[in-house]
Amino acid sequence: MKHLTKYLGLILLLTCFGCTQNPDTASMKMAEEEVVASTSEQKTSETVERKLIKEGRVEFETDNLNSTRKTIFDAVNKYKGYVSSDQEFKSSGRKSNTIIIRAPADNFDNLLSDATQGVEKFERKEINVKDVTEEFLDIQARLKTKKELEQRFIDLLGEAKNVTEILEIEKQIGQLRSEIESIEGRLQYLQNRVSFSTLTMTFYERIPNETEFGQKFKNGFRNGWDNLVWFFVVLTNIWPFILIGLGFIVGIRIYRRKK
Repeated sequence: MKHLTKYLGLILLLTCFGCTQNPDTASMKMAEEEVVASTSEQKTSETVERKLIKEGRVEFETDNLNSTRKTIFDAVNKYKGYVSSDQEFKSSGRKSNTIIIRAPADNFDNLLSDATQGVEKFERKEINVKDVTEEFLDIQARLKTKKELEQRFIDLLGEAKNVTEILEIEKQIGQLRSEIESIEGRLQYLQNRVSFSTLTMTFYERIPNETEFGQKFKNGFRNGWDNLVWFFVVLTNIWPFILIGLGFIVGIRIYRRKK
């Protein structure tokens, strides 16, 4: 009975093809539904491995930004992860660092523990787990269906009797191939998210605020140095005119003495 149901779509597709000399879209959809139903029955009877996407986000204060970075990177190397993003920020009274880590899902908890070793208080700590088992199985079933339909059209292509049939079947195969590649891309994306968990770590170090007088003194010293440099730059550019002016002044003084 199961085999009869599984190939019902194929029989309808072949019948329609023989009558109209064109693949029937409705028959193709019916065949796809039959294969999906058959696949779902098989999956239900089997033990399904849960597909979980685990993500975490933590934020805390540290006394030494460089020391904390070293601790985190040591943990990443230890548990075979990698850093996908590393950003540094500096604002008034604060210097912070945000690191996004991808690590094998089995090592997520150990990596988090080692990377935050010595942290007494978290300003933010979130661990989220998303179950994508149903979506994962649905995509697998649809991928299997599309590939079986593609193979059926390839078999029909060998039985085509004229150019019109060949072109129509090749068109359907091209559409199926595009759908298959899209589904495979989504499946690979989910598999990557499941296999590698994501941990976003933000940590910061406080910087003592300077007094207003000290800031003004520092700015004044910097501006004075910049102005001195520019003064010498200007002299370098107008030195011929300076020599001409000096020569002119010396000439006038000599002339006056002689007179």
